[in-house]
Amino acid sequence: MIKTLVKALSAKVGVEIVNLRGRYAQDGLVTVHSGHFREDAAFRAAYRRGVQASRGVDPGFEWRVHIALWAARTALRAAGDFVECGVNAGFMSSAIMEKLQWNTLGRRFYLIDTFSGPVLTQFSPEEVARQRLAIARQELGAGGYVTDIERVRANFAEWRSAAVVQGAVPEILASIEFGAVAFLHIDMNCALPERMALEFFWDRLSPGAAVLLDDYAYYGHECQREAMDAAARARGAEILSLPTGQGVIIR
Repeated sequence: MIKTLVKALSAKVGVEIVNLRGRYAQDGLVTVHSGHFREDAAFRAAYRRGVQASRGVDPGFEWRVHIALWAARTALRAAGDFVECGVNAGFMSSAIMEKLQWNTLGRRFYLIDTFSGPVLTQFSPEEVARQRLAIARQELGAGGYVTDIERVRANFAEWRSAAVVQGAVPEILASIEFGAVAFLHIDMNCALPERMALEFFWDRLSPGAAVLLDDYAYYGHECQREAMDAAARARGAEILSLPTGQGVIIR
């Protein structure tokens, strides 16, 4: 498949592309540009730690993890703690904490999830029409969502300041005494809690804080993108859309 795509691209630009060493075809992203970061020892260790959190299941999204690690590293320039809304098994946050050597930083990482799957009543009529509710139910029934919170706590036990918080967004947020926030990762696969999370944390984000949206540009997740665009515009911000499907805001 990659050779067919490269041939088509070569014909389009009128230049033969012969170097396929850097090719990457995972997670909806196909490129012939260099994926050199995949050879970095620190990246490999971080990615392996994410796979460990998922009990050996490799979702095959190295470039998405690369973006997350960059955003998290960039966020260290800002004051405050880290927050993830939508943790599931902890793949992404485990990779981040491994890469940043979390126990050396003196920051907290709030890991917020229902740990019982999506809140099905939060899906809008438009999301229902676009089959997002049906997909969520299917994933929940197939074991795609981790519902064993003790498993999650055990995964994060090596990091002293990891706070596993069980509850639904937005209701649970008011019960947590957040200070300044330097990094916010939102991945709840539903427009309502994602928008409300961004709105809740916006004024808590330090200057230079990074916000990473997991499904921003993914086909089928248009309701999430539209909701986040509206929330960002209302605050004078613009979301950077990435070919990994993610979105990024620097506060």
